Amino acid sequence: MSPVELAPRFFIAVAAILLVCRLVAWLLGKVGQPAVVSEMLAGVLLGPSLLGLLLPGVQAALFPRELYPILYVVGQVGLVIFMFQAGYAFRSHRIHGLFGTAGAVSAAGVVVPLALGVLLVLGTGDRVPVLKPGVPIGVSAAFVGVALAITAFPMMARIITEKGHAGTRHGAVSLAAGAIDDAVAWILLACVLAVASGAIVPALTTIGGAVIFAVLIWYVVRPLSARLMGSDRMSDATRLLGTVALLFLIAWYTDEIGLYAVFGAFAVGAVMPRMARTESVVNTLNPICQIVFLPLFFTFSGLRTEFALLSDPAVLLFALVCVALAVAGKFGGCWAAARMRGETQPVALRVGALMNARGLMQLIALNVGLEAGIVGPAMFTALVLVALVTTLMTTPVLSWLERREASRIPVSPAAVVGSH
Repeated sequence: MSPVELAPRFFIAVAAILLVCRLVAWLLGKVGQPAVVSEMLAGVLLGPSLLGLLLPGVQAALFPRELYPILYVVGQVGLVIFMFQAGYAFRSHRIHGLFGTAGAVSAAGVVVPLALGVLLVLGTGDRVPVLKPGVPIGVSAAFVGVALAITAFPMMARIITEKGHAGTRHGAVSLAAGAIDDAVAWILLACVLAVASGAIVPALTTIGGAVIFAVLIWYVVRPLSARLMGSDRMSDATRLLGTVALLFLIAWYTDEIGLYAVFGAFAVGAVMPRMARTESVVNTLNPICQIVFLPLFFTFSGLRTEFALLSDPAVLLFALVCVALAVAGKFGGCWAAARMRGETQPVALRVGALMNARGLMQLIALNVGLEAGIVGPAMFTALVLVALVTTLMTTPVLSWLERREASRIPVSPAAVVGSH
């Protein structure tokens, strides 16, 4: 299919993606689900799991194989911008006197699900057809563990803000712990990818490139971004152009050294200066990223998710155990850590519920693993199910906890008399 033939296919595919995402967001919005959950689900619905199952001809015509690389590249633009915003949000939520509790919650939220994921893969071995041939079982186990340890920090911050929990104890602890959790998880993922490369030269390239990258970020990107935002001689358009160019250059570099673009984008956001001009750049990029580019990434992920693979009882059981361990490890681990740090039961339960959401961040990690060749279709589908279930359950669980706590508040006699 020539570029001239692909162009109209791309336009109609994008129109379909955006409309379906908006429709699902409207429907799920009625039950309090955030937009990111709707877009995740819409991406799966447009893939082979539903549209391809019910109307395979329509699905094939709407998303021909030749269109996949274009959706991937355009989706990567959305991911780079999103991770830039995530890195900026990471620094925006500082830890105020919560380091001990947040550190304990974050440590439990990484170590417990990581250990459970590793043990699951090592315990099942090749008895379940989810491991990709040729990939060492240790690499697969480590990747699953890291995937289960991820927390969707940007989405969690959005839920906390939208639900009015920003000034609460559980909101503050969750934001601080989530920020630490995400940073640790991305570092662990980078280590897994470096080990998975197998060959010494690529591994050394990644390690050496990462050292150079750290120096560039701190001694070049940080002061350059400060000058870019602090200069009075630049227009808003010039600052926006400079930020995007810098962001894409770093994304290119981290892709070349094997760290992937998402790591570079996150780091650039994390070192940007906190000032009104930076906020303006972030707010300018946010709408086009959230409305146009990210849905393309979700759909591309959905096109590679085949829930039909779960028809194999062994794969389905593996996926369900993954979900159970993910919830037990993250929700249970963070709840237990918060309680051991002296937090009340309501605070600890809410912290566990918020930290359990994996959302877009896990989807990004899964796609990175798929592109790196260490994840196969069955494992990818099982872990997408984990991302969907743990993300979908966050808002209902928080609402249930609020209703339960409200029902336990005793009604004073004066209130009863006053009601008459």
